[in-house]
Amino acid sequence: MTMRSVIVPIDRANVDTDAILPKQFMKSIRRTGFGANLFDEWRYLDPGAPGKEASLREPDPGFSLNQPRYSGAQILLARENFGCGSSREHAVWALRDFGIRVLIGPSFADIFHGNCLKNGLLPIVLSARDVDALFAGVERRPGFSATVDLQAQVVLPDGGNAMDFSIDADRKKRLLEGLDDIAVTLQRADRIRDFEAKRRRTEPWLF
Repeated sequence: MTMRSVIVPIDRANVDTDAILPKQFMKSIRRTGFGANLFDEWRYLDPGAPGKEASLREPDPGFSLNQPRYSGAQILLARENFGCGSSREHAVWALRDFGIRVLIGPSFADIFHGNCLKNGLLPIVLSARDVDALFAGVERRPGFSATVDLQAQVVLPDGGNAMDFSIDADRKKRLLEGLDDIAVTLQRADRIRDFEAKRRRTEPWLF
């Protein structure tokens, strides 16, 4: 996976999952349809409610996701402890549904970090110094972008030096191959069927 994108900043520490997707919008388990309410209380000037048409609402022009310079961004730049709070997967689904594919920050809440990896979203942990440099680049130049190379485990910002990042080898493989937990399990479908057949023979009373 290699991608290049404009970087959109959220320059706040300790952004919790209720800020990412407020609880009143968690009305489905279909993983789609949540992007319209991503950062709802920060993104709009009027209060939101489930079923309220986003196109009819008043966006806050001061919020980064509403600014034309960040249009189409697939990389979100965060501060420390992004994704803290409750363990809702819906927060990750909202980010993906909006179009975010990579998160970059100095730290992420543990459960949120795991939820990202399980749902095809890449959370990249960089040093505070590197994150500060990216925020400075975003502030300095409209359209500031970066290339993310998962295979090489590197972030290459416009006009800057390559920033290496670490990732668990198994998680990296899953992201590169587009595998979730179910897909990984199905790769062993033959062994599962063999086990079930053996159990039917040796313990038929269970069936």
